[in-house]
Amino acid sequence: MSSVTRASLDQKLALAKRCSHEGVMAGAKAAVLATVATAIPTLASVRMLPWARTNLNPTAQALIISTAAGMAYFIVADKTVLASARKNSLYASNRPNMTA
Repeated sequence: MSSVTRASLDQKLALAKRCSHEGVMAGAKAAVLATVATAIPTLASVRMLPWARTNLNPTAQALIISTAAGMAYFIVADKTVLASARKNSLYASNRPNMTA
């Protein structure tokens, strides 16, 4: 069994922080894009369509927009973190073992 050093744990922690930061940034970008992409048609439809004007109050409009933004954030952040973890696990499995 190989011994775990403090340096290797610090390296793994730094890698995990970088992966999660990449996921947060990608998720935030996707959320902003989804907010704009849903806000424009939602607000336009409320102004132009009589059905939407009578049935979509400001709370419903905000719910539509924020739901799309939240979904985009979590989906993209999850995919980014998983892709980064997959890449790093492939890197770790192809790296030569220096402890032996």
